[in-house]
Amino acid sequence: MNLDQRLAEAASAPDVRAAAAGVLTKSFEAARARAARRLESGQGISDGAETARLYCNAADEMLIALWRFATETLYPPQGATEAGRLALVAVGGYGRGVLAPFSDLDLLFLRSGKSDARTEAVTQFVHYVLWDMGLKVGSASRSLDETLSLARTDMTVRTTLLEARFLAGDEALALDMIGRFRAQAAKADPRSFIAAKMEERDVRLQKTGAVRYRVEPNVKDGKGGLRDLNTLFWIARSLAPDSERGQAALEGLLSARELRSFREAIGFLWKVRIHLHLAAGRAEEKLTFDFQPEIARRMGWRGRGDELAVERFMRRYFQVAREVGALTRAVSAQLEARQQKKAQGLARGLSRLIPRRRAKLVFDGLAIEEGRLTVRGGGVFAHDPVRLLLLFVEADRLDLDLHPDAFAAVIRALPLVTPALRRDPRAAEAFLTVLARGMRPYRVLSIMNETGLLGRFLPEWGRIVGQTQFNMYHAYTVDEHTLQAVGIINDIARGKLEADHPASTAIIHRIADPEVLMLAMLLHDVGKGGDRGQLEDGAIAARRACERLSVDPGRIELVVWLVRHHLLMSDYAQKRDVSDPSTVRAFAEAVGDPERLRMLMVLTVADIRAVGPGVWNGWKGQLMRALFEAAEALFRGDDVRREDPLTEHPALVERARREGAAVEALMPETALESTARVAVAAVDRPGLFADLAATLAMAGADVVGARLATAEDGTALDVFEIQDGAGEAYGQREPRRLAILVKALERAAQKGARASAVETPRVSARRAVFEVRPVVRIDTEAGTSAVVIEVSGADRPGLLADLARTISIHGYSTRSAHIASFGERAVDGFYITDSDGGKPKDAPRLEALRADLLDVLNRAPLGPAGRRIVPVRASVRDVSDLEGEVGRKPVSSGARAR
Repeated sequence: MNLDQRLAEAASAPDVRAAAAGVLTKSFEAARARAARRLESGQGISDGAETARLYCNAADEMLIALWRFATETLYPPQGATEAGRLALVAVGGYGRGVLAPFSDLDLLFLRSGKSDARTEAVTQFVHYVLWDMGLKVGSASRSLDETLSLARTDMTVRTTLLEARFLAGDEALALDMIGRFRAQAAKADPRSFIAAKMEERDVRLQKTGAVRYRVEPNVKDGKGGLRDLNTLFWIARSLAPDSERGQAALEGLLSARELRSFREAIGFLWKVRIHLHLAAGRAEEKLTFDFQPEIARRMGWRGRGDELAVERFMRRYFQVAREVGALTRAVSAQLEARQQKKAQGLARGLSRLIPRRRAKLVFDGLAIEEGRLTVRGGGVFAHDPVRLLLLFVEADRLDLDLHPDAFAAVIRALPLVTPALRRDPRAAEAFLTVLARGMRPYRVLSIMNETGLLGRFLPEWGRIVGQTQFNMYHAYTVDEHTLQAVGIINDIARGKLEADHPASTAIIHRIADPEVLMLAMLLHDVGKGGDRGQLEDGAIAARRACERLSVDPGRIELVVWLVRHHLLMSDYAQKRDVSDPSTVRAFAEAVGDPERLRMLMVLTVADIRAVGPGVWNGWKGQLMRALFEAAEALFRGDDVRREDPLTEHPALVERARREGAAVEALMPETALESTARVAVAAVDRPGLFADLAATLAMAGADVVGARLATAEDGTALDVFEIQDGAGEAYGQREPRRLAILVKALERAAQKGARASAVETPRVSARRAVFEVRPVVRIDTEAGTSAVVIEVSGADRPGLLADLARTISIHGYSTRSAHIASFGERAVDGFYITDSDGGKPKDAPRLEALRADLLDVLNRAPLGPAGRRIVPVRASVRDVSDLEGEVGRKPVSSGARAR
């Protein structure tokens, strides 16, 4: 039996609606399953848009059958009347003929006039059956006149009707409405519609993130996603309403190459979106970490060298996102040429009202149009390819954006970037002017990167464009992270970040060669993905790039050293006891001189802050400043002594000496910080730190940083930086939780931790997908009076408590601890002593401790119940080997730069 016959049988069932929903669900799911199988097998499917049309066809078949059943079997017309005419019209994305597996069905119930009892009954029955089937429906019920009237004033309605498509019912009524609407749209001034669509895009990107290169992108609504392409499609349809899918308008707005890029981007993004829906089993639009490996596998990606399959897939994703940005600019250029879209931006608007002195431009063929820099004539760059770089020097000097025409001209001229141009001294000078002496290097270099010029001129940079690292630590692609770091150094130099970084703001003006600092920042991550490791390959690539730019040999050595050691200060500050003179001396010996120290300080601050929102905080700033000041003192010839660790909280320590224990909690002082700080002062005893860590774990506090120290009189001070499960400062949403935690810590300090009957919380799927190789290093040389144990492994609730308890069980005391979190990875350093306070020397005992600590780290965190997670190796290219930092041979034998 066909579908109509099976529905006819359902008409005699006791519950007609339930029976109809059952018949339609079975047929609909079978059709959807066929589409999924064709996608997975690749049979006759070249891109995701074709699969999206198969899903749309399945919905069409189901809805047409449902409509016939409702209007002919259940509620047949009682005589032919004009008022009773009714049609079902697909609108919005569904009207365009494409659907993802769990997309909403956008429907218009169109009637000729006022609604009557039959119209209401049909509309209600169709709605109820679709809801019974578990489908999401976005619908409206309007008369023809209401529809056309709304389309004149409501841009959302106009947008949905641009894609209207007859489905079922009175075809003449539907085609009449579609024809009249298109005639109406063709006569309307398109500028207001285009402006509304661009404003909608801006609002959408404010919600999803205005940065194109976030490592967990929203495939549908994010910058560079499908909605951006849809916006171009809507604009094209508004200019040519009668054109099939806006084809005529698109051909007028885009070149043949751009049209191919448009279709390829749509095909790729639709394939990703459909796979994402299928993997999630719901309408999931955000490509989060837990889905990325599965989508990469489904789409056939394989790892290559050190680059994981998921990282290669995500690199391709961001290359497509960049193409979408270029297409948006190309359409904007054509619209402005037709004066159908006003140039955006307050500065450009003011430029028409405020007379400004005519700027003298650096070469002929360069012009300012609508407050933006553009080029005139096709041979501007062919005459002198150095002009490609000079264009960006002028954009920065005049503080102007590039006109879309100039943007497109740069892309067309990329073949002019030859080895000869890369070694041209004028080109190098122009490039270094933008980087090191420009007003807004982040903006200008970002535009250069979007055109592809930056990666073409600097091949070392081209290797990291769109590169991702499969870990939770980095929020952006490698190139976006680096450009943001360059911009942060520029902001520090201009005093814009003095409140957040007072030390760096003071230090940066004492740096003798800022150009070296900016070169090192730009090149610090170009070694990621290399066979020798990011530091070694980065140093080699940095040397090659600097030599090509004709940088002086001595300055090259300094750039290379900074790239090679750019993780050094972060490692020492976060993983070692910066109050220990031996730590400071080892660090100072590795750095070598004050100029390197100053550059390393500013570079480290910018590097950490550019990792992502909430990564930098006052805690890290305090550690960096302490290490910098101590090392600087050594370079001045001053002696470095261990400071009293209790001086930071004198009142708390005094109260603890009177009462046995005292606790205080501090909420973050600035928006930059995302942790609460809890300080515990108490009389030291075996297991104290383990009891405090266990209490924090039971309270659901995630320890992202910790430092503990013990004074000579036996008073201990333990300071923790903590967050809640949502990654916000613990107690920020519920201050009562923080107050309860303070009391629990006071009790634990005096009486020990309570035994927990609560099961260890499961981690999110985003965290469970990472496979982190555990490492335990025992360093008997780093500390003069203690052994340093560094552990690294998958972070999970209660990990710190388990590690601390294991150290205590083995009879060791934790003199100080340094806790750091790098996304899914915990990296903790413990300074341990024997129970009598001496330095441990029993190698077999230490080896037994190492084995038990590895056992603790090997307890993989449990993912969400009911979902199978296949862990994938987390990228560790950003995790340095601290033990190898000191005394490692330089990359080259060149003269030491000072």
